[in-house]
Amino acid sequence: MSTTTVAAVDLGASSGRVMLGRVGPDELRLNAVARFPTGSVALRDGLHVNVVELYRAAAEGLRTAASTVDDIASIGIDAWAVDYGLMRDGRLLGLPFHYRDGRTDAAVADVHASTPFAELYAENGLQFLPFNTLYQLAADRAAGYLHYSDSALLIPDLLAYWLTGNASAEVTNASTTGLLRVDGSGWNDKLIERLRLPRSILPSLVRPGETIGHISGTAASATGLEGVAVTAVGSHDTASAVVAVPMTGTDAAYISCGTWGLVGVELEHPVLSDAAREANFTNEGGVDGRVRFLHNVMGLWLLSESVRTWEAESGEAIDLVALLGAAAAVSDEQPVFDANDPRFLPPGDMPSRISAWLAERGMPVPQSRTAMVRCIIESLADAFADAVLAASELSGKTVSAIHIVGGGSQNDLLCRLTAKRAGLPVFAGPVEATALGNVLVQARALGAVTGSLEALRHLVARTTSPRRFDP
Repeated sequence: MSTTTVAAVDLGASSGRVMLGRVGPDELRLNAVARFPTGSVALRDGLHVNVVELYRAAAEGLRTAASTVDDIASIGIDAWAVDYGLMRDGRLLGLPFHYRDGRTDAAVADVHASTPFAELYAENGLQFLPFNTLYQLAADRAAGYLHYSDSALLIPDLLAYWLTGNASAEVTNASTTGLLRVDGSGWNDKLIERLRLPRSILPSLVRPGETIGHISGTAASATGLEGVAVTAVGSHDTASAVVAVPMTGTDAAYISCGTWGLVGVELEHPVLSDAAREANFTNEGGVDGRVRFLHNVMGLWLLSESVRTWEAESGEAIDLVALLGAAAAVSDEQPVFDANDPRFLPPGDMPSRISAWLAERGMPVPQSRTAMVRCIIESLADAFADAVLAASELSGKTVSAIHIVGGGSQNDLLCRLTAKRAGLPVFAGPVEATALGNVLVQARALGAVTGSLEALRHLVARTTSPRRFDP
């Protein structure tokens, strides 16, 4: 086996990047060649994903990558889940709605009237989130949009289509739609019919490691990578991140922490118990047929929206590192709020919403930005610790350590407080776990590395240096 060079297009909920990965049996290196924002855009009809701009930025980043090295063997694309573009005859009909848009409120009630949530959970194993794809599609059906559409492509699948001309649905991301059979074996035709959704708009499934197609046409000119393969990876960004969690044993939980905090354990089989449903845990597809049994926590969105609000009020940039340092030095006990309250989902004035939540319950309200930041981090750590404990109890899996990967692994205060509240050691890093998982799956498909997910994780553990935080 020899080393190979691949490119990862990694689109997070707030920022995107194009990374070059150099991978071999004892080598795993990343180099960022482009970074760009991925935030939503508010139009008169709601909140949207500017997916055309994302494609332009990704293509430009790939062109930079092609000018940096001349031996890129493959490209993999990952992004956030649930959002999609509606297509007709290969053309995008409009900018996709963003999952934080509130258009699905009526659709949730409509779906549950025909298929109660308990029955949905038995069919797809997904936690209730009002923006899950099936609710978005129900909203589009009610609005008449599906009448004009012949396909729906999730965000990473849409970019892959524009690069290759081949339409498909990668299975880890398809598992978040709520329309896949819970064992991941195919689309749930019976459920799709029951929800009165057109089966014809859902493309064929591909699995991580399979070739989607090769860059051609205008995409070849835009990227400078004509003929290069686009390989399916764990296109749900959390699926890719979990590949690169440096777990060297089976008794660990993971937290993929960025805009969202995805907290859970990896299993061989889904957990469909009443207790799991009531705790709102989800069973999503992982690479190699694994199950990501996890719970969504609002994540660093709470902090980033607070900072955005304060900057808009003051007209000045905020030094987040300094603010977190000051929050770490706060000695007064701060109140803890429910980080999972749905009022915190939409964009807006997060400090006022948090203050209102606390005041409604007669709890003290932080009186400074520093105190508010400490309150947010304490609340996130509390939610993370609770979710780890619940994941262990619901799955029967022993958890003796927690791995935090993604941007949140750089937040020492969050890592320290999570260890304290969970009573377990926390291992922080790598930061770019999603891109690492992306390039590892590509490299394995090319034969540059071999073995199970455990073998890939051992490579991550050998080539990165997670930091340890003890309770």
